[in-house]
Amino acid sequence: MYTVMERGIMMTEPLFPDFKLLNIADRTFFNRAFEEYQPETSELTFSNLFIWRNRYRLTWSVQDPWLLVLVNPDDEDPYMFPPVGPPSRLDICRRILEWMRDDMGVREPRIARADQRLVSEIESAAGLRIDPVRDHFDYLYKSERLIKLDGRKYHSKRNHINQMKNRHELEYSPISEDLVTDCLKLTKKWCDWRKCKENPKIRTECEAVHEALLGWKDLGLSGGAIRIGGAVSAFSVGEMLNDRTAVIHIEKADPDIPQLYSVINQQFCEHAWYGADFINREQDLGEPGLRKAKLSYYPEILVEKFEIRLA
Repeated sequence: MYTVMERGIMMTEPLFPDFKLLNIADRTFFNRAFEEYQPETSELTFSNLFIWRNRYRLTWSVQDPWLLVLVNPDDEDPYMFPPVGPPSRLDICRRILEWMRDDMGVREPRIARADQRLVSEIESAAGLRIDPVRDHFDYLYKSERLIKLDGRKYHSKRNHINQMKNRHELEYSPISEDLVTDCLKLTKKWCDWRKCKENPKIRTECEAVHEALLGWKDLGLSGGAIRIGGAVSAFSVGEMLNDRTAVIHIEKADPDIPQLYSVINQQFCEHAWYGADFINREQDLGEPGLRKAKLSYYPEILVEKFEIRLA
């Protein structure tokens, strides 16, 4: 362990191979590392890691100048996120993979969700295997297109939103303290509809949504909601991923009015992210319906992600 000064307070940071659990007090340290790195993959924000920390049993460490995040879920072998920091990261990648194999006893150690930047640093090295994982690719859109929905290919989207506006009195509001309770009520309705008590993955997703809503101010998140008759019927939560790109972490709509997803998508982008050049809407995790929906908005590119293993 070593200590640093943070706003006049002595902070203790774990030194590899020691790891510590992620907590809200680590936000400034992580945000500084991500600000310097300017990530392009949706996982690499403190808020995203924090709201999923219990589901994936996230811990972290520092091997100066790199930030390391260890993922140790109950339902699969442990893995690492890519080291966050400057090039070259070849030696640190080898070191953490060998440490996972030799010290943790992981049969097939891997670095998951690695971006193209890291791959370009290590792809010519011997002894490593690099594989793209399509289910993890992020969908990146030009924000202007998601806001305006101009052109023939978005014709059906515009018509759909106009029909919803004609059928319902829709009111958009930024998420505030007053709206959090209503967003939580909608989350419970969505979770009940998805039978979260019978599905551990859905249950942990609902827990992550709760974490984001209850801590949105401390986490620095932005949110927007659609109200019908005063009640929240859809909401979305996101933040800036890098200087040019916003990332949408959460999007939920009343299961009785699923057509609201297209409305909250457009409205949240227009009101919250008009200043961003791009919007990252995360991955589809291989779900056919989700993949079809994300492709229907014509992404500018798919942000590739890879897994790195010892050869």
